[in-house]
Parts: sequence; structure tokens; C-alpha cells
Amino acid sequence: MAQPTRKPDHTLAPRGVRGVDQVSALRAERFAKDPAQVRMHAVGQVVVLEVAGLLSDVIEELDRAIQLALADGPRGVVCDLSGVLEGAEPDTLEMLAAADRHVRNWLGIPVAVASPDPQVRTALCVAPCGGHLIVTTSVLSAVSEVRRAPAPTVQWLRLASHPTAPRASRNFVTRSLLDWGLGRVISPACLVVSELVTNSTMYAGTDIDLSIAWNLGALRLTLRDNSPSWPHQLPFGLHTHGRGLTIVTALSRAFGALPTADGGKVVWAVLEAPATPLVQPTPSWPGGHRLGVAGLRSLAAPGRCLRDTDLGPAPIRPTSSAYRS
Repeated sequence: MAQPTRKPDHTLAPRGVRGVDQVSALRAERFAKDPAQVRMHAVGQVVVLEVAGLLSDVIEELDRAIQLALADGPRGVVCDLSGVLEGAEPDTLEMLAAADRHVRNWLGIPVAVASPDPQVRTALCVAPCGGHLIVTTSVLSAVSEVRRAPAPTVQWLRLASHPTAPRASRNFVTRSLLDWGLGRVISPACLVVSELVTNSTMYAGTDIDLSIAWNLGALRLTLRDNSPSWPHQLPFGLHTHGRGLTIVTALSRAFGALPTADGGKVVWAVLEAPATPLVQPTPSWPGGHRLGVAGLRSLAAPGRCLRDTDLGPAPIRPTSSAYRS
């Protein structure tokens, strides 16, 4: 039986923030024998990826490290390039700017790049594909910017690998969306989550951590299991086994999978989910003729002026608790 649960504790143990001089000395000693590598640690719930050596030698490893960090759902990810040697090639900087795609897909988890090299910062700021990255000069400022970013509203559920899991996932998504005032997204979201959970129960056979997050007009459905096997295309026409991952692709703005550090995977899908405004009746004259702003103002009582803010609908705010650092 499915039981609601809080977010699993996948965050890294914090080490605290060290002084700049101390960090530089430790890096020089640590990377002396291995000049090109990526190391991971955490400052609270923010993952910091320390990079050393030539950026061109570690750019692919850095991109994979970003994906591994995102799979654990941190408050944010900071790429520390203070240990990178100067003279990065333009193609390498373009690959670094392409990390912007992770921010577009993993809404509410900001990715920052901290580099003392003005060439790197300028290249990231002007790159067409780097507009969603936070670019700063130091790790401290990057962590601060990440923590100031709006946190998404998140709900979590743990499911056993059982034939009833797809139905439980649909019920969970429906309740969450109703709480957030997103009723019109229920149908596509339930179809997507049902396909993802069905796929996992058929091919992974492990417990499932399911989450639903809403941030900046988009909805992210995330499924984590302990199998390294990538999602399989299910056969069409088998109603007991879903309608295949094709329906997920058709209904989602973005869809993909990430490896996890423990050998499992995270499968995610992002759907458009703008806040639904409150529906308010428009006053009308007898006979059904609608009134514009000028007409409404003409009906105002003497000595009282209607404001423009009185005339527009108020947005619905999420009522469930938000995952905060």
C-alpha cells in the first residue's frame, strides 16, 4: 500500500565554508598528482563541484557530475572553477554554457558557475544557450545567489513495486494538483505519471520515490528507482501495460532520465502548468451586454473610484508546503 512520505534524505553531508586562502592551498596539494578532476561536496543543501586542471579535459565529467547532483534534488548546484587553468577554448566554453539545459529541465534547482576568470564569465553571459545559468566570481556569492532563488513547491510519495502503484500515483498527483489549484493539468499529468510508474514496475521492480514539483508555471514529475536500466518503450494496444513512452513525450515539454550515484536512475517529465486565475463574473447591463473598464467606473458610487487592481482576477497561490533549505 502506498504511503505518503517526506523527501528521502539524499543530500550530502555539509562540510561548511572554508576561507579562500585555505581552500586554494588545499586544492594545490590535492590536485598536484591528479591535475584534471571534479570533486563534490556540499554547503548545506547546495552541492558544490570543485573543478581543477584544464577545463577541456574535464568538461564532460563536469556535465555528468551536474546530472548526478541534480538527480538527488538539492537546493542548487555550484560549479567552482577557481582551480581551472586559464585559456579555455571557445568550444569548451560553449559546452559549459550548454549546462543551461539542465536548468530548463530541472525547474527550481538553479545551477551556478563561479569563476575568477573574466573570459569565462563573459563567454557564459553572452552565450545564447547560457541564459539560465547564474554566473559569479566566487563560490560564496554563487551559493548566496542559489539560496535566494525561489524554491519549488514539492510533494513526495514512496511506492512499492506493485500492480496498484500506477493507480496510487494518479491519486497522489490528482490530490496535489487540486491543492495547488491546477485542476486543468490533472488529465495529462496523470497519464504521464501512470506511464512512468508502470514502466518502472515492469522493468525495474524496486521501490519508487515519486515527486511532483511546481515552479514558475511548469510542473515536474520525477520518478526514482534503484535500477540502472533505462526506460523501455511499452507496446501499444496492451491496455493493462499502458500506452508506451510515446504518450509521455507527446504530453511533456521535456522528458529524460539521469543516472544516480548509487547505480539507479531518475526519470523526469516537465509539463506546462500555468496558474489558473480565479474566474470572476463580468458585470453587465440588463440584457447581457458586458461592461468594460470605463463602464464599471461609471457605475462606481459617488466619492469612490474603482482601481484597475479591483478589476482583474487574483492568481491562485499554492497551499501546500514548499521544500526550503
